[in-house]
Amino acid sequence: MRLLAVILVSLLIFQAQAQESDMPGDFLSKAFYKERRQKLRENLPPNSVAVFFANPVRNRSNDVDYLYHQDPDFYYLTGYKEANSLLMIFKDSQVSTNGARYDEIIFVQPRDVQAELWTGRRLGDSGVKDKLGLDQAFNNAEFKRYNIDFSKFAAVLFFDFHDDIRNDPRDSADMYDLVAQFKSKVNYPEKKIATLAMEPQKNNLDMKGLYPIMASLRGIKTREELEMIRKAVRISCASQVEVMKAIKPGMSEREVEGIHEYVFKKYQAEDLGYPSIVGAGHNGCILHYEENYKPSISNKELILMDLGAEFHGYSADITRTIPVSGTFSNEQKQIYELVLKAQEEAMKICKPGTPFRDLHLATRDAINKGLKELGIIQNESEKHRYYPHGCCHHIGLDVHDRGGRDKLEENMVITIEPGIYIPENAACDKKWWGIGVRIEDDYVVTKDGYELLSISAPRTVKDIEAMMKLPSALDDFVLPDLDKKN
Repeated sequence: MRLLAVILVSLLIFQAQAQESDMPGDFLSKAFYKERRQKLRENLPPNSVAVFFANPVRNRSNDVDYLYHQDPDFYYLTGYKEANSLLMIFKDSQVSTNGARYDEIIFVQPRDVQAELWTGRRLGDSGVKDKLGLDQAFNNAEFKRYNIDFSKFAAVLFFDFHDDIRNDPRDSADMYDLVAQFKSKVNYPEKKIATLAMEPQKNNLDMKGLYPIMASLRGIKTREELEMIRKAVRISCASQVEVMKAIKPGMSEREVEGIHEYVFKKYQAEDLGYPSIVGAGHNGCILHYEENYKPSISNKELILMDLGAEFHGYSADITRTIPVSGTFSNEQKQIYELVLKAQEEAMKICKPGTPFRDLHLATRDAINKGLKELGIIQNESEKHRYYPHGCCHHIGLDVHDRGGRDKLEENMVITIEPGIYIPENAACDKKWWGIGVRIEDDYVVTKDGYELLSISAPRTVKDIEAMMKLPSALDDFVLPDLDKKN
């Protein structure tokens, strides 16, 4: 038995040493996360505790789970990337049973040689103390025995839980409702189904207070965060450039998606910031088209490509729309240049103090005026579906990141992304049908203006067409025809 224990300890030590050599050295420091926790503590109300839960593991199918992704708030405060964990940050210092004082505590999943053999290395409580600088770190089984009286706090702040089958009270046939209906039809013994309409209990639980606090913190990026975002944006721009050079009529949407994501991986982006959107022709008129399944794109089509690399947790969000043939048709060019003009109108007022809403109004007014001049709508105040979304959002640890929506502030990172989408059978001249254009760029709000982070991905008609004439490193990469029989 003693020999087995020695072997297990040796394996854990070996895994820890291997982890050191396998990991990149440019993650944010434990000092960064410590400062973020202190900033949160300063913003908490008197006599309160903020409680954060790690994201759950989500099942994909049978015994296969989705690749785990940490809750961004949890990651922002700790740098910890594992599941089954709980973080508490106290406004005031607490006293442990042995008399020690502390103002934060984390419970994490323990080291487990067998589990780590199958699913990867864990930090454990000692690793969290050493690597992430959380001195009060314990195995998650200890939480059950952790003696805390939550009733003593004036407020216990946390984000309300969401089921894997999200319940949307606006939708009478979402997954939650379908399950409830099934239970009622089979006489399931559960007599009452909880709803969001239930009267909240009168207690000290605060499920709203963390939203504005975390938005104010995460909406203003630090120097270290800007470095992560710049890297994610540069990688994403490189993929747009490579596709401009490599794309050819007859390629599939999935092949184009694959080129982008290959470039992401080549430059060490761990993940996608969001599912890739690659829509050719009329598919580009679907705002969040994610199937990317069209087997052959035509030289008469535009292809809209909205993709963002995630680097060390931080996401880019860039969209380019290009002609598959390498040259915009007259109609495509007119719509493209109208969208570009709308984006540049918003860029003119992108500076501290500008209301978020004004950016959208600038793009909307430019698009409506242009659509009228082209005869696509009858008047500028006409309600239409050709520009159905807003133009701006924060980016960071989430592609739609937390942040204030009142006025722009220095060191916010935002997108400006106007678009025009004219589907088949639209109420306009047929020559415009199937044209979908979005141009999306990433910006840091500076002291007196902005910095265009995604400048290396061509934006103008002239620059896109010039880039598409250049050779690609992938030109000679040809697979055998898999449809032919041997």
